[in-house]
Parts: sequence; C-alpha cells; structure tokens
Amino acid sequence: MAHVVVIGGGQAGASLVARLRADGFEGAITLLGAEAVPPYQRPPLSKAYLLGEMALERLFLRPAGFYADQGITLRTGTRAESIDPERRRVTLAGGEVLEYDALALTTGARPRRLPAAIGGDLPGVHVMRDLADADRLAPEMQPGARAVVIGGGYIGLEAAAVAAKKGLKVTLIEAAPRILQRVAAPVTSDWFRDLHRSHGVDIREGTALSRIEGADRVTGVRLADDTVIPADLVVVGIGITPDIALAEAAGLTIDNGIATDAFARTSDPHIWAAGDCASLIFNGERIRLEAVSNAVDMGEAVARNIMGRAEPYVAKPWFWSDQYDVHLQIAGLNRGHDAVHVRRGEAVSHWYYAGARLVSVDAMSDPRAYMVGKRLIEAGRSPAPEMVADAGIDLRDILRG
Repeated sequence: MAHVVVIGGGQAGASLVARLRADGFEGAITLLGAEAVPPYQRPPLSKAYLLGEMALERLFLRPAGFYADQGITLRTGTRAESIDPERRRVTLAGGEVLEYDALALTTGARPRRLPAAIGGDLPGVHVMRDLADADRLAPEMQPGARAVVIGGGYIGLEAAAVAAKKGLKVTLIEAAPRILQRVAAPVTSDWFRDLHRSHGVDIREGTALSRIEGADRVTGVRLADDTVIPADLVVVGIGITPDIALAEAAGLTIDNGIATDAFARTSDPHIWAAGDCASLIFNGERIRLEAVSNAVDMGEAVARNIMGRAEPYVAKPWFWSDQYDVHLQIAGLNRGHDAVHVRRGEAVSHWYYAGARLVSVDAMSDPRAYMVGKRLIEAGRSPAPEMVADAGIDLRDILRG
C-alpha cells in the first residue's frame, strides 16, 4: 500500500494530509512536525495570541483527535535529517528510516536574524515566527517597557501595533526610505505611517542599524549615525528565508526556494513541495508566495496530484494584516504596476494598475473593495481606473458590469 510522507507540520502540510483523506486516499500517511505541538495557525501569533486575546487551543488547526481518527500518523517533535531520493527514504534525527512512495516538502521558512557579532543573540532580542517565539516575547511586553522594532514590513508593523496596544513605548526603524517599500506603493506606506504615528509609534525611515547594545541583555539599539535608542526589548522583523536545507542536500533544484513545476512537483518525480519553502511560476515569473492562502491551496493541490489528478496549480494571491483596529486585505500581486488609484469613501482602498490591467488592491477595513477587486483580478477583468476611484459608483455595479 502506498505511503505518503510529509515533512513539515505547518499549514501546507496539515492541509495536504487532510485533503488526501478527504479525497479518498487509502494508503499510509505520515506527517512529521519539528515542533512539539500539532499543526497550528501562524498569523494570530503576532496579533491576537500575542495580545492575549486567543488561547493556545484556538490556534490548533484541527481538534485533538483528528489525525488519529483519519488514520494519519502525526509525529510532533520529529526532525528529518536527510532524504535519499534514489531509495525513496527519509532518515530522522534519531536514525530511524522511513520509506515513501511519495514525499512532500512543506518545510516553510525561517526568520532572518541579526548576526551575533552585532548583538543579534543577546537576551531580549526576539524574532516572531513560531509559537516558541511568541511565548518568549509575550512576557516581556509589559506596559511602559521600551521596545525597538527593526524592520518596517508587515511583521514589523504588526509587532509595533501589538506593543503599542499593550502600552509599551515603541520605536520602529526601517533602513529603506519608507516602510513597506518592498511590498506596497508609497500611498499605502503613507497611510500606515500615519496610522502608527497616531498610536504613538516613533517611526524612523532611512535609518540603518549599527548594532544592538548590551552585555548580559539588550539595553539599546545603536544606529549608523551613532544615536542610541534605549531598549528593554527588540523585535527583529526583517523577512524570512525558505527552509531548503533538506531539499538542497538531496540534490533537488533550488531557485528562489524549492523549484516546482506547474503541478507543484520538484525536480524529482516522487517529491512535491508546497508553501513558503516552494517557488512556482506565476505570470511567467518564478516567485514564492509567503501567505497562508498559498500554503493551504498549494498543499491541497499537491494532495490531488499525488493521487494522480494531474491538475495544474494556479495561484490566487491574497494576503491580510491586522494592525490596531484596521484589517488590511490585499488581492493580487502589485508587481509591475505603474499607477495606483485611490478610492476614498467610508473606507480607503488602493487599486494598482499595470497599464490598463488591474493587478492588485490594498483594502484598509474595506471588505467590499477587497472582494470585488479579488473577483475582478481572478476573472481577468480591469475596469477603467476612474470608475474604481469614484466612491459614488457602487463597486458591485462594476463587478456586475
């Protein structure tokens, strides 16, 4: 009987094994997770969980008995050490060997860290990626404490929002000329800069880090101009890197992550990949999509293709971020845009165009703009920019038209 082994117990891996069973796969399934807990949601870690608004049990993706009930062997706290593609074997950290008929890599990504040489390993310096990170950070977020957030992307901004809501004095530094420079238009950066400053966050853009100060624990952050910002804790949010070590050692093709084809298969015909660790072709370009939505959808696509469906995986990018009472939703990818049109009504949304083609929407607490934009983009429809910018025109009429 066929044996599917999945390495990586995140959203992609959990979605993959659940879809296998839901679609009638009758073979053996083993899900290997390096963390000591069952698969859980990551997005709330830097939001509701860190704020104390979500209990641990609510993070878990499935009820406690789900995996056993479905005949899925879930092995938490278990690391894979190596893959032998020729023999179709996975060797675990303790030396145990698992044989597979199909292997899926859903190993996710790791947070970028500051080098130890500049204080990146000092106590009080945190990253925000997994449950253990959140559990280390939460007790230090005490009212009145001084927090410095390094990085002005969405993870950094979410950390700053949580810290400010908890009553900390927050400074955010970003080396680029503006926050969100890599992922959003200047108008979106401006909107979120104003939001954070209205909550008391000191945002310093175009500001380079020199080092983290402290002996036994962080005491401050020294900038390139020799200014020192006092700090009781530091949160580093400078991006993630795909976890490709196993794949690379096994000789799989690496290209901005574990390279996959149209069916989410790697360069080995018996190995698939999904989620943050995998790269895929989107609009003729090889990209990685660092989003839960892609992890879930791609994981399910792998399950179907392991079962022989031969269905191409077509990504439908969407993202979200919660900061204070603002729920940002993003549809599409804004790569290659040359114009942004602003729609101002009861809420605000930013519509990205590449020539005459609508490619993305940033919707700030505007679910209607998000849903209409998403449906238009996925249908390949591009209304005239002046129509979406006119708050007097109902977006539903644009969609119906």
